[in-house]
Amino acid sequence: MLRQVVINSTYRHNILWCVCIITTLFSATLSGCTPANVTQSQESGVLSTYNNESSVAAKATPQKGTRDNSSHIYIPSAPGNATEGDSIVAIDYSNINCGYITLDYKGSNPKPKLQLTGPEGITYTFDIKNGSQVIPLTQSSGNYDITVHENVSDDRYAMIYSTSLSSDMNNDYEAYLYPNVYVDFDASSQVVKEATDLAYSANNDLDVVSSVFNYIIDNISYDKEFAASVSNGYVPYPDNTLQSKKGICFDFASCMAAMLRSQGIPTRLEIGYAGDVYHAWISTYIEDVGWVNGIIQFDGIDWELMDPTFSAKNGVKKVQQYIDDGNYITKYMY
Repeated sequence: MLRQVVINSTYRHNILWCVCIITTLFSATLSGCTPANVTQSQESGVLSTYNNESSVAAKATPQKGTRDNSSHIYIPSAPGNATEGDSIVAIDYSNINCGYITLDYKGSNPKPKLQLTGPEGITYTFDIKNGSQVIPLTQSSGNYDITVHENVSDDRYAMIYSTSLSSDMNNDYEAYLYPNVYVDFDASSQVVKEATDLAYSANNDLDVVSSVFNYIIDNISYDKEFAASVSNGYVPYPDNTLQSKKGICFDFASCMAAMLRSQGIPTRLEIGYAGDVYHAWISTYIEDVGWVNGIIQFDGIDWELMDPTFSAKNGVKKVQQYIDDGNYITKYMY
């Protein structure tokens, strides 16, 4: 007998974000084959490289920095080494230790959803569609309880499948290198090429973060009109943001995250409270330093690049004090 549940605002966690409403429904779709300029580097994914030095030279950019500015794109895969499911739901968890699984929904329900509760006890609800899609696992190592639900009426859903999977993550940052529905890009994306240009003169990852941040705030304006009318379920697409040169706060964070991930810099797109209002920001993982939390934030009016110098006076202590004051409280990470 099917168990009926109500997936309400607690599960959907539709959020008021600045003056825009978004949902945290995830439905990234696997597509296509490996591009011609992508090389296979690991079983869990594909690492692609795009070197833009020729186009950079043509644009007369500054002198080449000491950091390699080639793009590094991890493409999710579903090799079928570890699977389970039934006639409607197929789960491939071959790469669960890399921070993601793939789901293939074969049913006919128009509004199916997946709920995932990880070892930290936080429940994420994702929109699912027909075909394969990537489900990120962002709550570290441990057991993940997964349920699939089909809509029966209004906000009422019946659970049609459940399972529990165990993950032993390779590290705490790999999941934040892969593209997903909120940070959507591939080897041919404009954001990848732009990030390659922006990283050309960088000497380290922090230079890339600063360059991407300055580019975004100098070239993209906040779209107040769209923010006032955006509907539930809005999902950003970084290339559209670059082309239109405008967006809401979700677009800003998504675009920056896509650029940094394409440069091999693990980046979390985080959603949570800034005081009493929902906002988005990004945190980045810097080698030999660890996670720099809230390195780029939005206070409802302006974007702020926090001091990333890591000096005793202005670096980590300043960042930690800001977080400890409770200004930014993370609820969900993608």
